[in-house]
Amino acid sequence: MIHSFAAAMSNPLQNTSLNSGTWNFADPRNSSPVRTPEQRPMTVSPWDIALCVTGTLISCENAIVIAVLFYTPTLRAPMYILIGSLALADTLAGLGLILNFIFTYMLNTEFVTLISVGLLISAFSASVLNILAITVDRYLSLYNALTYHTERAVTFTYVIVALIWLVCVVLGSLPLLGWNCLRDEASCSVCRPVTKNNAVALAVTFLLVFALMMQLYFLICKIALRHAQQIAVQHHFVSISTTKGVSTLSAILCTFAVCWIPFAMYSIVADSSYPIIYTYATVLPATCNSVINPIIYAFRNPDIQKSLWLACCGCIPTNFSLRPRTSSDV
Repeated sequence: MIHSFAAAMSNPLQNTSLNSGTWNFADPRNSSPVRTPEQRPMTVSPWDIALCVTGTLISCENAIVIAVLFYTPTLRAPMYILIGSLALADTLAGLGLILNFIFTYMLNTEFVTLISVGLLISAFSASVLNILAITVDRYLSLYNALTYHTERAVTFTYVIVALIWLVCVVLGSLPLLGWNCLRDEASCSVCRPVTKNNAVALAVTFLLVFALMMQLYFLICKIALRHAQQIAVQHHFVSISTTKGVSTLSAILCTFAVCWIPFAMYSIVADSSYPIIYTYATVLPATCNSVINPIIYAFRNPDIQKSLWLACCGCIPTNFSLRPRTSSDV
C-alpha cells in the first residue's frame, strides 16, 4: 500500500494494459520494463528507500520471534499463539514493503501493483487485528485467571487466529477483484489503487478497533489492581507493581495511537489530489509500528527472553529473573 501507490501517482513512465497484456511503444508516456537509451533513469525517492529499509528491519525482527516460538515447544499457550500470528503478519508486511519497492522501480505493472497492494493490506490488517486479539487475551486471562489456560482456550485461540487471517485475506483480495481505482483516477484515495471509499472504511474500522482496545485496557487496569490488592503482602509492593503495569499499558496504547492514527485520519480527509509527501509522512510511522511490536509483545516476555539467551549463547544470565507471571501482571 506504500511505494507503488506513491510511484503510481507520480511516475509518468508507468502504464501497461492489464487486459491485453501488451505494451504500447508508440505512446512516449508508456514504457517497457527494459530501459531503452531514450528513457531517463527513474529517480529513487528517499521516502521509498526509508520504507524499504523499514521493511527489512521489520522482517528480520519478526523472523527471530517466529523462529523462537517455532523451535520452543513450551511456548504454545494462547498468548504465544497470538504473538506468533502477530509476528507472521508483521513479517509479511515487511516483505511486502521490500517487494513493493522492487516492483515500483523494476517491474511496475498494474497486475504486480495489485498483488503487492493486496499483500500489504492483508498483512497490516492482520497486524492490527492480532494486536486487538492480544488485548482481548490479556483481558480474558485476568478475568478468568483460574480457568483460562486450558486446552479449550488454546483451541479457541486457533479459531480466532484463523478467522483473523480469513478476513484479512479477503480484504487484501478486493483490489485484485476489481475494487480499485485504476480505471477511475478521480476515485483514488491517498493510497492508489485503493479507492477513497475503501480507504475511509478501513480507517474508520481501525478507529473503532482502537476505541475497543482503550476500553479493554481500562478494564484490564481495574482487574489487575483488584488482583494485586488481593494477593500482595505489603501495600508498598502493590503500589509499585500496579503503577508499573498502568505505565506499561499507557505506553502500549500511546505507541499504537501515535503510529496509526495520523495515517487513519489522513486517509479519511484526503484523496489522491493531496501532495504525496503527506502520504509518505503518515505511512512511515504506521509501518514503524511493526518494528516496535516485537519489542512490546515478544522481547519483553521472560519466557521468550530465556529462549533467546539459550539460542544465542546456550546459557541464561545469573541475574535473569524467571518469576512466573501472575494474574496481576499486565
